[in-house]
Amino acid sequence: MELNRLGLTPIVIFNIIVWAFFTLAFFYQFVYILVVWRRGTVKLPPAKKQHRYAFFIAAHNEEPVIGNLVRSIKAQDYPSELIDTFVVADACTDRTADEARAAGAIVFERNDLARKGKSWVLDYGFDRILNEYPGKYEAFFVFDADNLLSSDYVTIMNQAFDQGYLVCTSYRNSKNFDSSWVSAAYALWFMREAKFLNNARMLLHTSCAISGSGWLVSEKIVEGMHGWDFHTLTEDIQFSTFCAANGIQIGYAPAVFYDEQPLTFKASWTQRMRWTKGFYQVFFSYVGDLFRGIGKGFFCSYDMLMTIAPGMILTLLSAFVNCTYLIIGSLSHGFLATSAELSMCMGSLFMTFASIYVTFFLLAIITTISERKQIHSDSKWKVFRNIFTFPLFMFTYVPITVAALFMKVEWVPTKHTVAMTLDDVMSEGDEGKQASVSAE
Repeated sequence: MELNRLGLTPIVIFNIIVWAFFTLAFFYQFVYILVVWRRGTVKLPPAKKQHRYAFFIAAHNEEPVIGNLVRSIKAQDYPSELIDTFVVADACTDRTADEARAAGAIVFERNDLARKGKSWVLDYGFDRILNEYPGKYEAFFVFDADNLLSSDYVTIMNQAFDQGYLVCTSYRNSKNFDSSWVSAAYALWFMREAKFLNNARMLLHTSCAISGSGWLVSEKIVEGMHGWDFHTLTEDIQFSTFCAANGIQIGYAPAVFYDEQPLTFKASWTQRMRWTKGFYQVFFSYVGDLFRGIGKGFFCSYDMLMTIAPGMILTLLSAFVNCTYLIIGSLSHGFLATSAELSMCMGSLFMTFASIYVTFFLLAIITTISERKQIHSDSKWKVFRNIFTFPLFMFTYVPITVAALFMKVEWVPTKHTVAMTLDDVMSEGDEGKQASVSAE
């Protein structure tokens, strides 16, 4: 009764609890932003040794792009005798293998149609390299066929590996920011992930997370698995979560590579549906391990739990509760809910979605300002427009989050068509970029 006099009815208490949870749970990411604005980009000491590496590339029908990646690896300012490039041409029906060999890669051809997906290609390729080249490499770089590397990529990553990290990730930029509003949104998200998540984690000496491609793993870990043991739809997040739960610290180096982003919303939907389903798989498989890691004092376990936890589901649950209360309360004509409570529900619904837009809008502004030199676009309008469309892109995770709960999702390869060299990317010219984009 006393709570009612204070206006703390059940629906008010519910909304306060939800608001407090999100504020407290994700406040540390606001701290990350402050740390980066204060301390900038992590600075790594010069490496004492130049280590020997193997590049690993999984490729399925990547004829237009695979050669450019291999050539960008060959063009590194790192001793060439310390780098080998392996390409696994996985069930290819085009000239991927020939293009990779012509560019200078060692090619394995795989035709296992039963075990599809990058994780199985990693397992196959790592196992062959360990057996055929025992003890030759100290670590492996993992890349996708559409990527390109800055010329100092290995040199900078070697600095992080030389510090003793068994796993390292890097700065994921985009080679086709201008292609569409979808590709621009992807590009901004990955820049934010690199600068304001992994870079901040490195500055604070906590563990980072690998994502997709552009990462390094020690031969010791691969040898211990005799290949690759992570086979969910998001094997990268699964591996990151395993590391977080078991105290394996992932490092970060500001070494830049360039990734091709999907051009169309349809392609984006398919890819993000797989990611979301994979996040669910990892969450339900590792939630117990992460809580045990938190119990051991691993902040990275908490960080990773917040990364993979289905927070959007809680947001939608909150909206559903308020919407239901609003409808039933309105129909009761004041019997079940007062006009003040109904107004509060309306305000809560509005604030739920407005706060999502504003949050991502602010992240877009902060990232665009901070990383403006990394955005390779000669169209200021497209960069400016992306600040407003980026939150809309993130809103589309709402239906994806719901659909992924119920739909069966399988691994589907992403088609890559943007055949560009590193010089093309750095030129920042729309005309050159559009000319190299194959017709959809």
